[in-house]
Amino acid sequence: MRTIHAIEQESYAILRRQLTERHPVADAWPPLARAVLERVIHASADLDYATDLIVPREDVLAEAVEALHAGAPVVVDVAMVAAGITRRETICRITDPRAAALAPEAGITRSAAALRLAAAAAGPGAIYVIGCAPTALFELLAGAERYQPLLVIGLPVGFVGAIESKQALRDAAAAAASGVLSGRAISNRSGKGGSAAAAAAFNALLYREAAEAVPGNDYERHNA
Repeated sequence: MRTIHAIEQESYAILRRQLTERHPVADAWPPLARAVLERVIHASADLDYATDLIVPREDVLAEAVEALHAGAPVVVDVAMVAAGITRRETICRITDPRAAALAPEAGITRSAAALRLAAAAAGPGAIYVIGCAPTALFELLAGAERYQPLLVIGLPVGFVGAIESKQALRDAAAAAASGVLSGRAISNRSGKGGSAAAAAAFNALLYREAAEAVPGNDYERHNA
């Protein structure tokens, strides 16, 4: 059980009051989705994530919580995301010399090459946390049938490819139930995001006790 410092408790109390005042609709979010939203807001001090963040059904989030407690691999795109995940080992290949060699050979970015190497090391059933590189998210989407992700947290930040990659992720998650990514994505609509936000969304699930992760009923965000 994680010990919560008094400062963090006070911070969340303030956050919740302000969130209710500015975005009262967020009070209707179910527990796991709300936990993700609150931790992303806590990491960014940006209450408007309440209208920007997109989360899957509670049963998908609950499955991810259970998988994390069972030791599911965690793949991240950059070291900054890994640095934000202090209670779990992650797989990151961005500094791997093989990524630097693979990128020009395959005609892809180093971030995409690093994701390809990390996915091969992780195997199926991993949770992916992408907070910096849109090209890493595009690589994950292109190879989803091979990589078989359990959940994708796709919150890359920026002006080139960030919005487009997250839209592509949502499109894949909204595809037919037979699709490997169907309903298995956390993302946001805008170009904002980043390593801290992505790590925060992941930590919201990691910090939940498996017994607390009770699936909801038919709740689903109205933003596929």
